[in-house]
Amino acid sequence: MKNKSTLTPTCSHWGNYLVESDGEHILSVKNYSVDKEPTPIGQSLNDALDNDARIPQPMVREGYLKHGISSDGTGRGKEKFVPVSWEIALDLAAKAIDQTKTNYSNDAIYGSSYGWASAGRFHHAQSQIHRFLAKCGGYVDSLNTYSSAAAEVIMNHISGIPFLLLVREAPSPEEIVKHSKNFVLFGGAAIKNSQVNAGGIGAHSAVEQLKQLKNADVNVVNVSPIRDDVIEEIDAKWMALRPNTDVALMLGLAHTLAINNLHDTEFLAKYTVGFEQFLPYLLGDSDGLPKDAAWAANICDISEQDIIDLAIELGNAPSVLSISWSLQRQEFGEQTYWMFTTLAAMLGHIGKVGAGVGYGYGCIHNMGFGGRKVPTYKMGAFGMEIGERPALGDKKFIPVARHTDMLNNPGGKYQYNGMDLTYPDIKLIYWAGGNPFHHHQDLDELAKAWSKPDTIIVNEAFWTATARHADIVFPCTTMLERNDLGGSSYDAFISPMRQAVKPYQQSRSDFDIFSGLAQRLDFEDEFTGGKTEMQWVEQLYNTTRTNAAKIDVKLPEFNDFWQGEQFYVGDQLDDIEFTLERFRRDPNKYKLRTPSGKIELFSEKIASFNYDDCHGHAKWYQHVEWLGSERAEKYPLHLVSNQPKTRLHSQFDHARTSREHKIKNRERARMNANEASKRSIKNGDIIRLFNDRGACLVGIEISNDIRDGVIELPTGAWYDPQTVDGKRLEAHGNPNVLTKDKGTSTLAQGCSAHSCLVEVEKYQGELPEVIMFKQPDISDKTNK
Repeated sequence: MKNKSTLTPTCSHWGNYLVESDGEHILSVKNYSVDKEPTPIGQSLNDALDNDARIPQPMVREGYLKHGISSDGTGRGKEKFVPVSWEIALDLAAKAIDQTKTNYSNDAIYGSSYGWASAGRFHHAQSQIHRFLAKCGGYVDSLNTYSSAAAEVIMNHISGIPFLLLVREAPSPEEIVKHSKNFVLFGGAAIKNSQVNAGGIGAHSAVEQLKQLKNADVNVVNVSPIRDDVIEEIDAKWMALRPNTDVALMLGLAHTLAINNLHDTEFLAKYTVGFEQFLPYLLGDSDGLPKDAAWAANICDISEQDIIDLAIELGNAPSVLSISWSLQRQEFGEQTYWMFTTLAAMLGHIGKVGAGVGYGYGCIHNMGFGGRKVPTYKMGAFGMEIGERPALGDKKFIPVARHTDMLNNPGGKYQYNGMDLTYPDIKLIYWAGGNPFHHHQDLDELAKAWSKPDTIIVNEAFWTATARHADIVFPCTTMLERNDLGGSSYDAFISPMRQAVKPYQQSRSDFDIFSGLAQRLDFEDEFTGGKTEMQWVEQLYNTTRTNAAKIDVKLPEFNDFWQGEQFYVGDQLDDIEFTLERFRRDPNKYKLRTPSGKIELFSEKIASFNYDDCHGHAKWYQHVEWLGSERAEKYPLHLVSNQPKTRLHSQFDHARTSREHKIKNRERARMNANEASKRSIKNGDIIRLFNDRGACLVGIEISNDIRDGVIELPTGAWYDPQTVDGKRLEAHGNPNVLTKDKGTSTLAQGCSAHSCLVEVEKYQGELPEVIMFKQPDISDKTNK
């Protein structure tokens, strides 16, 4: 007799859904009717219980099981795994943690995670691991994000506004239609990025909102090497510049504004400091080189007249400027956000309703499309807000993108944001939530560096490369196999997340895993707070409810919430006033948290650092790896490794939405017909992308939406390194075997993945099998 099916609400970063199940199997995934533009990614939840991709029970690398912390770490990613009992695995991990603390101190433990693992408030991997390691005595943490580290650091100096707050405060299309004539998107606003929203999303509406711009005849300009970084329906003008030359273009626009007296001197005087230090550089008085439209045109491959025309249009009508997060993931990435802010300040619209700036418009859905009905009450959380990095205090840390450098240079000196720092000597890595073998750069070098610590422990649901490069692997549940609640300050929907199916085989939640370790390390009660999963879920909801009531937002009693489905609180929320709007209204009462209290176009503090790669004002620095360099003679294609449209980062790459988009089981890349014909490449061919850092195989799509000299390969294909004809080859199409692992600058030390040149050729050999969606080599001997 079949079990009766039920519909269970759940929340994910790419949407809220009703999951049909019989308690053991997922039968279907249904969209809410209020979600008019649901993403296909939701259907990948049907494959959450995939037997080939899931980790069935605790596993230990064979060499580690035999030799413990003295084992040879070069076996990671190569040796067999041995299935073990939970008792053995937990005992091994607890012993390794205790030995590391005793022999080296807590500063030898690196604890990491990434915020996209779960949209749940309680089963939030970042909160779980950071709570566990903090109560274990401390650890080395990471600071900033791969997504936007350079922007996070530089914008704090320029505006004093926390970046995650700043990016949320972008004018909506409805407001742009009412108040602006121009909308210029540096880096576009790719609709694929608006499929996701940190902490969940109740209803997608980006496409319908953007269509308003065309109906109102707003002049939309897409400044990007990729045409469909803006949707076709709004007929945006495409300025297909060379990648990584946006700063030069912005300087050319600014110069045109200045010499035609189109810049807003009153705004600059009242709301900013430092324009007088920047202007001599712009005009060429300080270096003999005016940054005029002709100079910019030579660098960015946009005609001089087009630059002049755009500047005059911007100078004569209210405008919104937007900048993608992707533009700061390059050499000197801080300069893109600094020069963008300088250009916007010259126009003088910052802080006006429906005009001014958008820092990351559409990079996730509700940045630009969320409107002003934003929850201002604090939601209950087990640790930190969804999407945030932890507050560090006196805790030791590294900039998040300096992971490999840390492992390769223990005791090495480096600088970050005015600080002289030292890399710790890491003996144990604990990872829960996230996949560094997706988001880090130069992955072959990362794999070598991961051979150095004594112990690597990973909590993971699927056999990603991170799990395969661990010593101890704890199988973790997905959000469908546990109880939680979804919601965040990014969205006005809140959702119960009732368990839809039982845990896959021997999987346990992060909370249960850390509770078991805490018991062995004598702080279980301190970690759990004496509460069960459901007691925590209820407490977090009631905390939310209490905080909401303080601003007259009424939430149902917990039992009513828990038995129901997602609900909307936006109709109880007031429209918020943006931080920069308050600042413009009264710059004395609402001073910015900068040394001057104003927008800093010149920063005395940054200038005092005396960095060669980040001076006191925005400027163009000659890049090392771009299409204007000597390196381009050998590697003449610029690789754009952007976000995928069929998954969130690398999540559910094994599932249907992602796999159906691949070509011959490889990730899909795009280049134009001109570049393809030069290399005798046809649509659907498998090609080899390569440079001196690595090589990978991809399927090719010929597209007119990609400019000359560029190839697009999204991130997130599960890293599948193999040896073919004696050479290392990534078989699946992960671009981060090609990207360089170098900080954006001394200031932020962020990810510079978009400074990457490659060459491609049609692959002639026998195609290696992609093995990442199958179980790894597992010993038939089980240690119980």
